[in-house]
Amino acid sequence: MRFRSLASVGLVLAVMATNVPAQLRIGQPSGFTGSVAAGVKENTDGARLYFDAVNARGGVHGEKVELVSVDDRFDPKVTVEVSRELITKQGVLALFLNRGTPHSQALLPLLAEYKVPLIAPSTGAMVLHEPVNPWVFNVRATYQREAARAIEHLASIGQNRIAIIETDDSFGADSAAGAMQGFAKAKLEPVLRQKTPRDKPDYSAVAAEIAKLNAHAVMVIASAGNTANAVKALRAAGSRAQVVTLSNNASDGFIKLLGEHARGVIVTQVFPNERSVSYALIKEAQDLAKAKGLPGVSPAMMEGFAGAKVVVEGLRRAGPNPTPQKLRDALEGVTRFDLGGLTVSYSPTNHTGLDFADLSIIDASGRFRR
Repeated sequence: MRFRSLASVGLVLAVMATNVPAQLRIGQPSGFTGSVAAGVKENTDGARLYFDAVNARGGVHGEKVELVSVDDRFDPKVTVEVSRELITKQGVLALFLNRGTPHSQALLPLLAEYKVPLIAPSTGAMVLHEPVNPWVFNVRATYQREAARAIEHLASIGQNRIAIIETDDSFGADSAAGAMQGFAKAKLEPVLRQKTPRDKPDYSAVAAEIAKLNAHAVMVIASAGNTANAVKALRAAGSRAQVVTLSNNASDGFIKLLGEHARGVIVTQVFPNERSVSYALIKEAQDLAKAKGLPGVSPAMMEGFAGAKVVVEGLRRAGPNPTPQKLRDALEGVTRFDLGGLTVSYSPTNHTGLDFADLSIIDASGRFRR
């Protein structure tokens, strides 16, 4: 399916495995084209796995769940534009699983204006966690926690000459703040901290500088496409530094973008190992994927899958004929909801949901290893 802008040709619907018109509409404005497209597709595939399963069992209170997905071209201005139409013209009960920190920030006034919740934004931006926004319900840990843990790990194995390349936007600044917390805990300073443009950055100069500095490791804070280009530039400059990046790049699509340079790249993770069936959450997703003829699930798919479970639980608790306000109130009353080995809780003073963080490394076969 090709996703296009509402402004040009109208809305594209992704209806979850049923011929019966759905009544429970959930809107997903995200970057189905552009530098994050591979990860967004996997996020959506994971959500679809769970929504399809729920609809096959009759939906929620007898109503089917419809995921209304639209391309925002990974542009915050377009995110607001298409989201406004999702709310005012499509009557969605919530926005869901959008990608990007600046994009999520741009949505905050819209959520307050129309009193519509945003569930499981695919970003770990601290601004969505603190202060608590009454309309935002996160289902993943913060980028700051991921970045701090990664730097502490590098320092613990003796890689103390660490550089940072960060995209020059709110995502880069937020994640780099977490990295600096890691540096402080390890009593280190970065050998280089360089900001680069979010759109079409040229990494050749910074890669050459990192090679000259003989950095042991480089944290790249950027989208999947830009991070892959940064790794290629580093290798072309002769740097053999260990590369680490964040969970926004935890997708099979990112590995494909890296190509021959994938092996050894460290990627932080915010869900358990996607092959660890000791977690009921993972086994459930694997079983549903197998039933659809899929080879398995990726970390990005697990983020979408977990987010969809939270949406459905909120709809169930909101009762028949839910409204955005009823859904919001129902979610805020969720306490220790078991996703399958991980529990989600919300309250008026905490909308974080999960705080799981881990590290993985891409192996020679092109798979994430923990």
